[in-house]
Amino acid sequence: MSDEQTSNPAQRIRPFRQAKASPETLKRLKQHLGVLSTVALKHLDQSLPWYRGLRPEERAALGLVAQKGIASFVSWYERPTTSPQWVLNDVFGAAPTELTRSISLQKALQLIRTIVEVVESQVPDIAPEAEHTQLREAVLRYSREVAFAAADVYARAAETRGAWDSRLEALVVDAVMRGESQDSLRSRIAAVGWKSHENILVMIGATPASSQVGFVSELRRAAARYARDSLVGVHGERAILMLGGVEADRAGLDRLATFFGEGPVVYSPLAPTLKEASASAKAAFAAIAAAKAWPLAPRPVDADDLWPERVMNNDSEAREALVSGIYKPLIKAGNGLIETLSSYLSLGHSLEGTARELFVHANTVRYRLKRVCDVTGWDPLVPREAFVLQTALVVGRLDAETTEILSETRQSVPRKSLTTL
Repeated sequence: MSDEQTSNPAQRIRPFRQAKASPETLKRLKQHLGVLSTVALKHLDQSLPWYRGLRPEERAALGLVAQKGIASFVSWYERPTTSPQWVLNDVFGAAPTELTRSISLQKALQLIRTIVEVVESQVPDIAPEAEHTQLREAVLRYSREVAFAAADVYARAAETRGAWDSRLEALVVDAVMRGESQDSLRSRIAAVGWKSHENILVMIGATPASSQVGFVSELRRAAARYARDSLVGVHGERAILMLGGVEADRAGLDRLATFFGEGPVVYSPLAPTLKEASASAKAAFAAIAAAKAWPLAPRPVDADDLWPERVMNNDSEAREALVSGIYKPLIKAGNGLIETLSSYLSLGHSLEGTARELFVHANTVRYRLKRVCDVTGWDPLVPREAFVLQTALVVGRLDAETTEILSETRQSVPRKSLTTL
């Protein structure tokens, strides 16, 4: 043999050749099947305390696996094979679900070890002395194949469980988006281990181009630093992160936004309870649909900061928010705030021009604009916030109810008094 051939480990390894069992040994093995199964189950009960603590149906399932394993060994010993697939089908095919639900992989391997010890202890009674070594080696090789098959069963069960958990998370997120009844939502959300009932927030962005599985696990792990509970749902090209018991500040949201793909990322208003979570989530969905209209928006951006774009995208909730959150408070505040804001915006944000238009001092204009900020939370001196305020004026004027309120206010307040401040 050449040096090149001897240097290749794969060429030096020879396939295992199982010595053929004698007809007498095979006959005695088949005769001892019942004895081996009985002794194995008795030994399991005596040597494994956790086995005694199982429910009857769980012990029956494991007993079936043990009996199948011993019977399969006899068939394999008669016709040895190098393929481990038969072990998975023959031994664990009867009760893989019951096995993974009843015991852990560590306990399953303890069960296999116990059965192997029982079979080895019976070798002197089954085979002649000349075949003791051969039979013991066969038992050890068979136990190795069974152990690998058990690991495969548990690995597949873990993959299935992980896939099911992801689907269940996506269903819960979808239920929140659709605003399902509280009873149904509580039942679904409890199934995924969700415990928070306050401070709920939803973030939406694009899924990254990288592996979706890795993205979900990384996002969930990062979210644990900023919230007590988190759910991740992937809807096509969009990823949805639902947080409960949020404790994060803006810096935390900025960190979470880095896990999403390219494009805008929005977050919803903070829902005080689970009941309001659906409306909060819908606001985030409406915002992500309109976010492209504001290319310079921060990342992530508050869904409420996109009220103007959402209104232009036919979002009735944003329209109502502008009227109830900005326009109506300005009307009720009086003191010429509506007139001052309208003039200031229409005259190109000029304090002097507004003062001349209203026949007041420029400081009066500054005071009224500061009052607008105090009443609405939006500063007309900031260009983007001035755009939000201007949209609120347009929407409010088109609203029939607010038009009537404004008309009544103007009739009750003399024109002269509007220019006294």
